[in-house]
Amino acid sequence: MLEAVLRLLARLPLSWLHRLGAVAGWLAYRLAPRYAARLTDNIAASGLADDPRVFERVCRAAVRETGKGLLELPAIWFRPADAAAQLVVETHGWESVEAARAVGRGILFLTPHLGCFEVSALYAAMRFPITVLYRPPKLRWLEPLMRIGRTRGYGRLAPTSIGGVRQLLKALRNGEAVGLLPDHVPGFGEGVWADFFGRPAYTMTLAGKLQKATGCIVILAFARRLPDGGGYALELDVIEDDLTGRVGARRLNAAIEDIVRRCPEQYLWSYNRYKVPAGVEPPAAVAGS
Repeated sequence: MLEAVLRLLARLPLSWLHRLGAVAGWLAYRLAPRYAARLTDNIAASGLADDPRVFERVCRAAVRETGKGLLELPAIWFRPADAAAQLVVETHGWESVEAARAVGRGILFLTPHLGCFEVSALYAAMRFPITVLYRPPKLRWLEPLMRIGRTRGYGRLAPTSIGGVRQLLKALRNGEAVGLLPDHVPGFGEGVWADFFGRPAYTMTLAGKLQKATGCIVILAFARRLPDGGGYALELDVIEDDLTGRVGARRLNAAIEDIVRRCPEQYLWSYNRYKVPAGVEPPAAVAGS
């Protein structure tokens, strides 16, 4: 039943879905105080909107953009794959991808919770093999829908497990692409504490380990929503820095901060980026607060 509804929604123009999403974003903001508090607190603490008028503008836009991110999923997951990928109407920096593929070099795409990260992977999957790391959702009914949306074209999924990491290593060593959410909070033993917008965030070390083990090129990518449902602009930046260890984790967070500054209203500020995972010792700043 839900899949049928989502397929019906997928037929609507993207502009309609984004308008519905903006309304849904405001409903969630009004009806879920904890969600609203996290969104506004994270924006305030980021230092990106110190002026009260700027803060108000970014918060209001972030509420709308978060709702758009939810309502655009039917278009990305349930339209014909070619049609969904064609929602990417601009690319900036794609030549770095072509150059890496021309010499058979593996590509590690890092797509933060910014813009439409689902369409970024699909755009790549319609052109070459890409294996995306994912954590099975807590809501079991969501997983089959997620698999439908994320395994089209040459897209494959790898679970967050030892076996999944082996899949990523194999793909990179074969000159293929893999994708990660670099600002996803990892589990115990899979990260280190590193500053993110001035606060300690438990940050994955997997990107640096894959980089070191395979010599892959690392590309930070995000699909920026264009106004009025006009599609997406895919922006790609090569990360030349060594991402290994604690210093590498801070470099990774700094790179994410840089692209969030370009488009702060489209970052998923409601995500609990600063949580302390089970079993992880809090940093001194958190433990003493």
